[in-house]
Amino acid sequence: MTKKILVAYDGSDLSKQAVQEAKKQACDAPEKEIHVISVVNTTGPVTNATMAEAVGKELAERFETEMEALKTELETDDSITVKTEIKVGEAEGNPGEKICAYAEEHDVDLIVLGSRGLGGVRKFLLGSVSNNVVQKATKPVLIIK
Repeated sequence: MTKKILVAYDGSDLSKQAVQEAKKQACDAPEKEIHVISVVNTTGPVTNATMAEAVGKELAERFETEMEALKTELETDDSITVKTEIKVGEAEGNPGEKICAYAEEHDVDLIVLGSRGLGGVRKFLLGSVSNNVVQKATKPVLIIK
């Protein structure tokens, strides 16, 4: 049976640690898939839908190189299949919703993410994305601090 682990990645140090933890969590399974997903949101008020879509695509393109490097790093272990995806979210939406939807769609066994990402506002316990995932996910969640 294949063990599927989803990692939410935003380029922060904690999300990089989450990638390494996912690799550790998968080590006991004979077949393993690690899904690395990044959700990029357009920032600020955008009144033009076409403009918002273009901004989102540009942000996603910036992540592609980093995601490919992660895939190459994880695939050094031949028994790991790595899937990467960059999702574009809405400016007002929480990326946690897209993470939870991806987890359901791909029937993952575990979601791993950092307690805080690159956002400028620090929370006492969890960042807004990790809190959203913990509250809404139907799959087990591992938070990296």
